[in-house]
Amino acid sequence: AGAAARGPLCLPCLLLLLLPPAGAEPELRFRPPAEAPVRLFTEPELAKYDGHQEGQPIYLAVKGVVFDVTSGKEFYGKGAPYNALVGKDSTRGVAKMSLDPADLTHDTTGLTEEELKSLDDIFNNVYKAKYPIVGYTSRRILNEDGSPNLHFKPEDQPHFSIKDEF
Repeated sequence: AGAAARGPLCLPCLLLLLLPPAGAEPELRFRPPAEAPVRLFTEPELAKYDGHQEGQPIYLAVKGVVFDVTSGKEFYGKGAPYNALVGKDSTRGVAKMSLDPADLTHDTTGLTEEELKSLDDIFNNVYKAKYPIVGYTSRRILNEDGSPNLHFKPEDQPHFSIKDEF
């Protein structure tokens, strides 16, 4: 009733009230993320982030997802107990809770149901819960020769759920 008592508000006047003052920067509705964008890592590129170079981030891949584990340097840095896992995709080692060099691979062939469940639990409750995702291994979407894998579908990858990654 109060607005009607003052008279109708003209649409151009209303629009002027909604516009920012002259010279003011308009406020963006979408703000780009502050973090660096995710990227694809080849095996040689990922190997550079093995915790042996001072001042360099430490990266570990599990299920083709590359995590920045630098904040856990006491576990993953040079000489640390889990340093063998970093600089590569160590999915099998994480699943088996093994630091055996033969297990430090992306290959999940032959893992037991219990090991696969352990892998998913550790992936979700440790790595995704604690460390930022900085990229993906190129193996997930490229052929051995580097060409795009046209048949790649994230949802078809073993033990992978894309809905959980975003």
